[in-house]
Amino acid sequence: MSAAEFVPAGATMDKLRKAAASCTGCGLYKGATQTVFSKGPVGARLVLVGEQPGDIEDRRGEPFVGPAGKLLDKAVEEVGLDPADIYTTNAVKHFKFRSAGEGKRRIHQTPDASDVTACRPWLVAEFDLLSPDVVVALGATAGRALFGPSFRVTRSRGVLMPWPASAYDGSAFAHEGDDGDRESAYAMATLHPSAVLRADDRDAAYDGFVADLRVAAGALLG
Repeated sequence: MSAAEFVPAGATMDKLRKAAASCTGCGLYKGATQTVFSKGPVGARLVLVGEQPGDIEDRRGEPFVGPAGKLLDKAVEEVGLDPADIYTTNAVKHFKFRSAGEGKRRIHQTPDASDVTACRPWLVAEFDLLSPDVVVALGATAGRALFGPSFRVTRSRGVLMPWPASAYDGSAFAHEGDDGDRESAYAMATLHPSAVLRADDRDAAYDGFVADLRVAAGALLG
């Protein structure tokens, strides 16, 4: 299964967002409330790619509006990044979960490789319209979606890499009209903010997360 047949060719971001609302390219749409696409301007200099929407995001239809999103907003403000110049999306556009308990509480489940592969045409279509200076993968799922199945955030977090040639199938993420690497374009990986919230030492995890985002902010200033 794949979302490829649902992605309109040559579409604007608004048309992509509208088309994604009716995507049935994988089985996750059956349980989710709605597609959660992205937020932010197409001309953003910084692109943040997360894993998938959570319970609150699924209900509200917007990425990073739950507890992890609030932590991300705090870190972004702390490093001096402008939220108005950030485009935020996820590798997977539907909430994957299992139900548990009497109230059927929805428990997050990590997307597997087939989920990421099925949803990847949307991410590729987004990057066909974006031309950021820095792309940050938030967490392991986003890292594998951008850099390939062997990518490990723990080995590469906080390290600037050239974009798009170092990316998994980099040509698919190159902005139309780019001639190879742009010297000002970088990619980087860090923890997903939800991992910070789950950490035993949350303060230390948050400090490391902020330090990584400072690297991205420094690349934008440079």
